[in-house]
Amino acid sequence: MLASGWTAEIAELVGLIHPSLRPSHTEALPEVECDGLLARAVAAVRSYYRGESSAPGDVPVLQVGGPFIERAWSRLREVPAGTTLTYTELARISGNPAASWAAASACARNAAALFVPCLRVRRPTGGIGRFRYGVAVKSALLRREKTPGLE
Repeated sequence: MLASGWTAEIAELVGLIHPSLRPSHTEALPEVECDGLLARAVAAVRSYYRGESSAPGDVPVLQVGGPFIERAWSRLREVPAGTTLTYTELARISGNPAASWAAASACARNAAALFVPCLRVRRPTGGIGRFRYGVAVKSALLRREKTPGLE
């Protein structure tokens, strides 16, 4: 998985992918043509929306960033659905407790939003924080994860 999000604009998602990983062919594929990793990603998204909040964690993700950011992305995949942590806590579990701004940057640079669940990160004050796809989407996803099967 290179990118995912709550948008119909493929170009928006492709722009989030590190240039060294960007595919040359970016047209949407009809669902009948999905196979392999793409089929796994589609199945994981469907499972997520049926209430299996951990399903996206089974899909491999490929992103490029610096060592700290890549560690932060890896740690985000370990945060259980239905729970949250702060940017400060993400910095700590990523190996640099003083790097809360870098932890926030890792969330902002995350191209695979559902598969690397930066939606589970809140501000140190407990506020919901920002989300590339809007606070309303983040709030709805967090509610869904607390109540599996929520429509």
